[in-house]
Formats: sequence, C-alpha cells, structure tokens
Amino acid sequence: MLNTLFTESTGIARPVLIVHGLYGSGRNWGVVAKRLSDRGPVIAVDQRNHGDSFWSDSHSYHDMAADLAEVIAAQGRPVDVVGHSMGGKAAMVLALTRPDLVERLIVADIAPVAYGHSQMQFIKAMRAVDLSKVEKRSDASEQLAAHVDDPTLQAFFTQSLDVKAKRWKLNLDALAAEMPNILGFPKVDGAFEKPTLFLSGALSDYVTRDARPVIKQLFPMAQFAKIPGAGHWLHAEKPREFEASVRAFLDRDQ
Repeated sequence: MLNTLFTESTGIARPVLIVHGLYGSGRNWGVVAKRLSDRGPVIAVDQRNHGDSFWSDSHSYHDMAADLAEVIAAQGRPVDVVGHSMGGKAAMVLALTRPDLVERLIVADIAPVAYGHSQMQFIKAMRAVDLSKVEKRSDASEQLAAHVDDPTLQAFFTQSLDVKAKRWKLNLDALAAEMPNILGFPKVDGAFEKPTLFLSGALSDYVTRDARPVIKQLFPMAQFAKIPGAGHWLHAEKPREFEASVRAFLDRDQ
C-alpha cells in the first residue's frame, strides 16, 4: 500500500485524502493537512514512484486510482479527496471508477485532458546532479540551478532527495518512460455525479474554458473557482486562500 501521512483530529468531519502532483510527496502538503485537521482526519499519500512509496514500472492513472482506492478502503468509509495536477488526474479517475469511495472531490489546477507540454526537462535536471558531491540539500540546489532557474522549484525537487543515502526518492526512469501517460488522460466511461470543485490559479493556463465541456460531461456537478494571484502551484503560492477555498467547499451543506 502507499506510504501515508496521517494527521490526527478530534473533529468529526469525513476524512480528507490529499494526493500530490508529479515530483511531489505527501510531505509537501504538511501545512495544509495540519490546518485542515481541525475538521477531521487528513491523510496525505506518497504516490507510487514518489516519496517513501513503492516503485513500479507502471505509472498509469488507473493504477494510481487503484492505489488510492486501497488507502480509502483501509479507512473503512468514503472520504473527500483533494488532488493537485497529476494527483488531480488520479483523483478524477478514482472518482469515475469508484464513486462509492469518494463523497466530494476537489481538483486543483488540472483538467481531464491531455497536455502538450513536457516535464522531461526536470528529470534531466535531477539526473544531472552529481549526488556524490551532495552533503546537504543546498548542494543539490546549487547544481540544479544550472538547469532550473526558479529557486522555488529547486527547493521543491530537493525535498525528494535522500541526502544520507545519496538518492532521489523519485523513480526517474519510470516517470520518464511513462511521461506520455502522465501528460495524457485515459478514456473512462461514466460520470461522477457528486459535488466537485475545479479550483485553479488565476495566473495558470492549465484549466481553460475549452476544457469545460469535457469536465461537465464527466463531472456534471462541477463548479469552478480561481485563486487570485496564484499560478499552477496554488497551494504553495497562496496556502491560506487555498485552505479557505477547500474548507468552504467541503463544509457546504454539511
């Protein structure tokens, strides 16, 4: 089963499952999980080929959805799900294939469509780091700077570095091989007819109006909201606003 980080709570709301995006981990969501835990328990996972979860040659969305279903089944009851980017796609496939496990769904800055951009440049950047010369995370960040201009992304990637073992906690080979599947979205029959929020960064172009017809076909109850001043990494750029939006949606009509 996936590695999980469980935030205890005295609240009585349904558990919230948080699903990170590409190159991320459950640890990235620690602040959001802690703040939301006043409502009820929060579970953040490391997806396959990420963090402390298992490695696999397959990284399909159906496989990722099955991983999430196993985590939810272990809770013994349905949950609310928040998924960002790649994690949002996995969460959508979960909701479409196992609607019995999901009550409310929040999809953060991604749509159920294929994207044309690649993320391979970041795999190349991580592969270029000479781990034998890394004694602390800042050493890796300095090397990444030659390939990745954004200091925020440099810091983000090094969170997936096991400095002591001198290894990435990312299965870079599998992620590179599966990149076409990661950028795409599988054909899934049916629809998820429960409350769904597509929450985007106002400065991001990941969820366009052109995607709304397919979103509405798969998620008839979909609502849309944007966080001003935020881009694709909306939960990191505007954490308080992101938390408030999630909280308002999950607590509506409770």
